[in-house]
Amino acid sequence: MDLQEKIRVIENFPKEGISFKDITTLIADGEALRETINRIVKHLEDKKIDLIVGPEARGFIFGVPVAYALGVGFIPVRKPGKLPGETISVNYGLEYGEDQLQLHKDAIKPGQRVAVVDDLLATGGTVEGVAKLIEQAGGIVASLDFVIELTELKGKDKLEGYDVLSLVKYDI
Repeated sequence: MDLQEKIRVIENFPKEGISFKDITTLIADGEALRETINRIVKHLEDKKIDLIVGPEARGFIFGVPVAYALGVGFIPVRKPGKLPGETISVNYGLEYGEDQLQLHKDAIKPGQRVAVVDDLLATGGTVEGVAKLIEQAGGIVASLDFVIELTELKGKDKLEGYDVLSLVKYDI
């Protein structure tokens, strides 16, 4: 199945000059959603993954079913003030400024092998921050898995040394 055919592209959204890759059409198609999850699971099944981490919010959409299929837990990474327990934080760069991500301090045990699952790899800032959080908690980043990669933004360059999977690649 060609997953790229299942992703709607909306030009000039959310602002002029942006070519938005809309996953809602992919996740609305049961076969395409199942195929997406199965491809990520296949990539991870021999990596001895202990946990799946998904960044807010679309990482939850893909991360939870991957965790379920692998029989492992799912850990959310959220923006500040969204997690009720004690957290660890990392600041990460955005196109115009900085933001912060948080993880429950006790969510990952030292030595656990963790895969990050998210919808999109663009500039790499978010996933680089997530990887730092996992490592700060003592986890091992075993894989970084994305549905879409915007290759022109060169986010993968920030992820050298990590195992990276992108199911669909766009030059933008």
